[in-house]
Amino acid sequence: MAMFRLWQSTAFRITLGYTLVFLLSFQVLLGFLWWRTAATLDREIEAVMAADAQAVIDLYDTSGLRSAVVAIKERLDVAGDRLALYGLADRDLDPIVGNLTRWPQGVGAEPGTYEITLPTPLGDRTARILHLWLGGGYHLLVGRDIQDRLALRRLIYDGLIWSAVLAVGLAAAGGLLMRLAVFRRVDAITRTTAAIVHGDLSQRLPTRRAADEFDQLAGTINDMLQQIQVLVGGVQNASNAVAHDLRTPLTELRGRLEGLLRAPRPIADTRAEVAEAVADLDRLIGVFNALLRLAEIDSGTRLAGFRAVDLGAVAAEVAEVYEAVAEDRGLRFAFTPVEGAGEGAGVMVTGDPFLLAQAVGNLVDNAVKFSPPGGRVGLAVSRAADGGGTVTVTDDGPGIPEDEKPHVTERFFRGTATAGTAGTGLGLATVAAVMRLHGGTMDLADNGPGLVVRLGFKAG
Repeated sequence: MAMFRLWQSTAFRITLGYTLVFLLSFQVLLGFLWWRTAATLDREIEAVMAADAQAVIDLYDTSGLRSAVVAIKERLDVAGDRLALYGLADRDLDPIVGNLTRWPQGVGAEPGTYEITLPTPLGDRTARILHLWLGGGYHLLVGRDIQDRLALRRLIYDGLIWSAVLAVGLAAAGGLLMRLAVFRRVDAITRTTAAIVHGDLSQRLPTRRAADEFDQLAGTINDMLQQIQVLVGGVQNASNAVAHDLRTPLTELRGRLEGLLRAPRPIADTRAEVAEAVADLDRLIGVFNALLRLAEIDSGTRLAGFRAVDLGAVAAEVAEVYEAVAEDRGLRFAFTPVEGAGEGAGVMVTGDPFLLAQAVGNLVDNAVKFSPPGGRVGLAVSRAADGGGTVTVTDDGPGIPEDEKPHVTERFFRGTATAGTAGTGLGLATVAAVMRLHGGTMDLADNGPGLVVRLGFKAG
């Protein structure tokens, strides 16, 4: 069971695979080195024997048997009798000259290369013999004692084997260290996510300065957790705000309807009460519709309807609607189509035209609503240096205090300056959601007096 759980570990399987691949590669390398070393030693010996034999054959062919005998004796005097082996025999294989006093056992009568064992006073030694025919029926034997070379080859072989054993240990240790490193990172992620599962959304996955793949994954997950925390907090705040904001109008509506049931009234008064009740219901329906729009925007389903949109045309439609409203309230309304552009030039962005119009309309509606009589409301569209667009809405209203600006995009938030004004508290929250969906920015600044709101869009 423990082995099964160990095999289920991805880190263990990666470590095992790494170790096996390392060992296989190392064994292939060792095999190649061994083959190359052995082949080089063999070729070296065979080349020396062939050159030596050819020199004797050339002397025999040019100067006869006596010259060949003298050449063999000279070679024995130089090399000694430990490594170099020479023998010249007649057609009956009887030795004529050389340090091979008799025909070696294991060397056939046919020409070729033979590996034999020679008995010596110090023990048996291995030799390699080259057998060649000379003219006149003579046999030439040229050989080398390869016992030392075999010992060297064996030493190399043992070294390669011990290197393989050491490599196994190093691979296992390296694999274990890698597994421990991976396990520590995964364990930290597991413990943190377990705390998150139990409701602590403030937890974040640990990161290091290495910026490796785990850090990149942790950073992405942390961004996701931050967004989830914001959304969950928004849902909680929205639930509390809905319960708080709807309780009063629903209570008033219930009291009004109960009053109609308790006491008969003239038909005109009854109609007025019913009309007020319908207006209250319309306001409540408007709140729920706004919440549904926010949910739709936050879900990202409107991304499928994105297309190229002329930001100037959207602003012009909003200006056409609110210009008359502003005049009725005694306000001056100024619309600047596209600042710094030629006639007919558009500011193209990618987005949902309905949502863009709603965002701009919410800002202009707030500006008209909160500006005092005789005030000025401005709407302007300009092209940014990077090719994007900016929509600017200005007013002469009470503005927004600095300590409230971080909260005005929260759902149902009502500032101190607007607490007594009719509204749902969802206007700026909707604008902020639309800008998030479009990857844009929303900036609030003082207008001295009043407020300046700038919506920044990327180029379409």
